Amino acid sequence: MEKHLDQDIEVLIVEDEIDICFLLTGILRKKNLQTTFVNSIHEAQDLLAIQHPSILFLDNNLPDGYGVDFIYQIKNSHPLIWIIMITADDTIANKNKALKAGADFFIGKPFTIDTINKAIDTVMADVH
Repeated sequence: MEKHLDQDIEVLIVEDEIDICFLLTGILRKKNLQTTFVNSIHEAQDLLAIQHPSILFLDNNLPDGYGVDFIYQIKNSHPLIWIIMITADDTIANKNKALKAGADFFIGKPFTIDTINKAIDTVMADVH
């Protein structure tokens, strides 16, 4: 039986590939999570100025910069946010850099639904 979570938990997806935004949104909505997605760091900065999501999925290669370089700013303004880095640049060096910067999870692309669900379940055990 799939574990369903509270609908008041917000997730922000920062990803420039629209298909991945829709895929993640579908997976997360099955867990009753509210999702919003944006396609650039600039859009994420604007949204984070007015919203306080609990979880943030962050791509590394975005049109206006690298997600890994944005992690410190996110953690500085939202210290309790969980950051799940998702990237096609799935190398040990990139994983270490993201985790050192403050990411809580590092998921390589392509990812599976199971991988996303495991990350969410782990995060949600801490959010509640």
